[in-house]
This record gives sequence, structure tokens and C-alpha cells, in this order.
Amino acid sequence: MILVDTSVWVDFLRGTNSPQRRMLHRLIEEEEDISITEIILTEILQGIKEDRDFKAVKEYLLEFPIHRPKGIETYLKAADIYRDCRKKGRTIRKTVDCIIAAICIENSLTLLHKDRDFDLIEECAGLKVLKV
Repeated sequence: MILVDTSVWVDFLRGTNSPQRRMLHRLIEEEEDISITEIILTEILQGIKEDRDFKAVKEYLLEFPIHRPKGIETYLKAADIYRDCRKKGRTIRKTVDCIIAAICIENSLTLLHKDRDFDLIEECAGLKVLKV
């Protein structure tokens, strides 16, 4: 299963011509197993200005499986990810990225993203990413 990060969904919804958006489009067309997390759902929806667009995007996204944190273990794993990266001289800019990575690792998900923090987490903590 592939978890699609906010960074890719934003490109997809805006029609930005990025390799990640093209990959997501292909995955959807081929009916591949893709998913999101609760926090990704929040990040996407909070950026939508128009009520009509908000409703349509929300309904669309809720059709995909949504992975949730498993509890305190997820947040402890996220802290470990951050610390592992710091020990290797890499600083993750956003805590939420560590949480998303922890959810991916816990659920053996592969991440499709467009965010350099995840490249660092891949190097430091073994996050599986979909290469585009």
C-alpha cells in the first residue's frame, strides 16, 4: 500500500505538472492501493478556501483508506525518528513529517512524497519511499 503525502495531493489538486502528481494520477488510474492519514486529510482540507471545493475534496479523500496512529507508540516512534536523524546530522523541519513517517513504518507503507524531510528520514530511519 502506498501512502500519499500532502505535498503530492496539493500538486494533484492544483494540476501542477510534477513527476509526483503524474505518478499519483497513474496510481489512481491503475486502481493501485493508495491511502492517507488523518493528519494528511487535515492538511489538505485546511488549505481549501471555497466551501464547494472543500466538500468535494473531502468526499473524494474519504474514499481512500485512512491510517491512524496506533497510540502513544506512534508518537514515541516519531520522536525516535527525529532523534535518529539529529544524531546523523540531519534536522527534520516538521514534527508532523516524523509522525507520518512513523505511521508508514508501523504499517509497512511506502510513501509517495515531494518533501525533503522524508528524504532525510529515508536515509536515517529506513522509511520506504516510492521513487519517481
